Amino acid sequence: MTATLSPLHRLALGIVGFLAFLTFWAGLSASGLVNPAFLPGPVSVVTRLLALLTTPFAGGTLQLHLASSLQRFASGYLLAVAIGIPLGLLMGRFRLLDDIVTPLFDALRFIAPIAWVPFAALWFGTGFGGPVLIIFSGAFPPCLINAYRGARYVDARYLEAAEMLGTPNRRIITEVLLPASIPSIVSGLRISAGLGWQSLVGAELIVASTGVGYLMVQAQSAVSTPTVMVGMLAIGFVGVLIDVALRWVEARIGRRLGKV
Repeated sequence: MTATLSPLHRLALGIVGFLAFLTFWAGLSASGLVNPAFLPGPVSVVTRLLALLTTPFAGGTLQLHLASSLQRFASGYLLAVAIGIPLGLLMGRFRLLDDIVTPLFDALRFIAPIAWVPFAALWFGTGFGGPVLIIFSGAFPPCLINAYRGARYVDARYLEAAEMLGTPNRRIITEVLLPASIPSIVSGLRISAGLGWQSLVGAELIVASTGVGYLMVQAQSAVSTPTVMVGMLAIGFVGVLIDVALRWVEARIGRRLGKV
């Protein structure tokens, strides 16, 4: 049986793994096996990162491009949450609505978000709406599915008791289904945020004139590999921060509900 590692040991192992990766990366870049123009070393990438914080590239500094990306992400993600969670709860409560929506939803949710890019470009051009549509298409399904599953798995005795007391459907949804579904909903929010953030980058590579994805496209055109890699690091770092924040929320809710 494998012994459980303490948080300090896990942190130490993570640092070792990270340092090993940096050593391998630096060694491969310096070996001459790969052209440094296509695989710059860590020092070159960090130097470029610091430069992008103060020197505009493709219309703005790195933080301005990140702010633009986060604004699009927040708009598409919050729209998915605002529609997906209530609709999922309603589908879990009303069988007729479930039967109406599910066939259409099942047909659409398997369309990859990037497949919406041509429509986004036709409808919105390189404006704000195109990336928001693509983010929404990636973030919406997990919100709806997890809210629906949470509502469907609520103990039937709670629903029967509420109905026997003559509780209206609005209160059943907000005071019975929603609280009981919160763990499932929060798990869906994490999945939704990850898919939405990935969808954002794909959208900005094609239908945006600002943002980290746009910065990477312009850097690729200028054959500035360090800038491309800075964009990738920024995307990964922000994605981790978003996930850590939602994991913290999930853990807090779990402790409050006595689940962990």
